[in-house]
Amino acid sequence: MSDWKIYTGQGRKEDDDPITRLPDPPPWRNFTDPARDQRRGQVFRPSDRAIEMVNAALYLRRPLLVTGKPGTGKSTLARAVAEELNLTLYEWPINTRTVLQDGLYRYDALARLRDAQAHSANTNTAQEVGQYITLGPLGLALLPIDRPAVLLIDEIDKGDIDLPNDLLHVFEEGEFFIAEITRLLQKDSTAEHTQMVSVCRSDGSQVTIPGGRVRCRTFPLVIMTSNGERDFPPAFLRRCLRLDIDPPREVAELEAIIRAHLGDEVFAQAEEAIKQYVADFLRERDRPDARGHIATDQLLNLIYIATQENQPEASTEQQLRKELLRRLGSE
Repeated sequence: MSDWKIYTGQGRKEDDDPITRLPDPPPWRNFTDPARDQRRGQVFRPSDRAIEMVNAALYLRRPLLVTGKPGTGKSTLARAVAEELNLTLYEWPINTRTVLQDGLYRYDALARLRDAQAHSANTNTAQEVGQYITLGPLGLALLPIDRPAVLLIDEIDKGDIDLPNDLLHVFEEGEFFIAEITRLLQKDSTAEHTQMVSVCRSDGSQVTIPGGRVRCRTFPLVIMTSNGERDFPPAFLRRCLRLDIDPPREVAELEAIIRAHLGDEVFAQAEEAIKQYVADFLRERDRPDARGHIATDQLLNLIYIATQENQPEASTEQQLRKELLRRLGSE
């Protein structure tokens, strides 16, 4: 068995370049693969309950609030739906500073002022202002198109405390107004309030909207994820369908996930060892006296290392197993 270490801590040797021995990355960490995002949706294995609730959200045109422990596939569910149904996916990651405006659009007032000063031009018309408006992921998902988009609002429980309530009107009406445009149209007595104004997409292309009003033709499939770190207002929950995703419980489920990510060939070559890893993982993860959670992708990381041509020796493997399967949220 060859030494698996790329970095040894012994300093650089002039006649050796260890990084050339680094194997291909795990498929889920290969950033040069143009089909990486597509594959993330393809390898996901949703539960029957998840399939039912996604269909209910599609039929009812209601947002779907997905809760579960980290690593259970909440975010990947949105990618899987978009991939299978050939729908455009928009992602809106939430942090503690996120507010509704971030998802709708961004107005670059500084760029507008700078351009006006540089060119001594009149930038006070709706058409001119539209050049400085860039739609956010929620704004893009609400554009009037015939096929629904899929909008992933990731970790909504981390957002501003008012964000869920602020989303209510947008979800109920399927529309919003760009204030900087509607205000100018209202001031201009000669302008039609249905005037088509061009604004920007995130990729720099333009889209025209009437009178600063963005209203969906087909309500998007909105999938919001939450790690359960906070409670949501009843008014918000009433307007959502809810899905709790549990981690895979059966050996067959985990083996199917491993096959999907690492491939049938790798699974067949190390089947006996993988089955043992799975059994040990389930036993350790589901210990009733343990605190914290172990995510499925932690198991995938361990199996990836253990199935390489250059594997760690037994004592190192035991230590790696302990570290890679360290519980999340435990003291």
